Amino acid sequence: MNIIEQFEKEQIEKLLEQRGVPQFSPGDTLRVHVKVIEGNRQRVQVYEGVCIARRNAALNSSFTVRKISFGEGVERIFPLYAPTIDRIEVVRRGKVRRAKLYYLRGRQGRSARIIEDTTATQQALAVEREISQERKASGKDQASKPEVRPQGKKPAPKPKAKK
Repeated sequence: MNIIEQFEKEQIEKLLEQRGVPQFSPGDTLRVHVKVIEGNRQRVQVYEGVCIARRNAALNSSFTVRKISFGEGVERIFPLYAPTIDRIEVVRRGKVRRAKLYYLRGRQGRSARIIEDTTATQQALAVEREISQERKASGKDQASKPEVRPQGKKPAPKPKAKK
């Protein structure tokens, strides 16, 4: 492993600690929350569509999402580890037999639909339940420990309720 690959691997691990990336593949319907800066304001814009391609290239990984907006097909390519992506949600899993779904560009209506993969959805839900149970268990361990406060500071008084 050369220095560049090692550096990329470290960066990916660092980014995954900050923001987890769910497992998804082409055919899945995704909801991508993108940070948009307008002037001096920042907001989160949601882009929902079908993942038609995924490119795995370490730190340069990307995925393409296609949606139909006002009857016109719109595709957007997102870098997987971009800081502008707030989070990625998998809305539903699709059952496809291709890695690149570019054939959807020429289709409209019912022929452009993708069959939902119910087995993958059930497996994903089971994994999410296990993760949430583990988090709850680790949270209970932390909650059972007594709260330690610095000796010099007193807690702020609670405001009185208005009548």
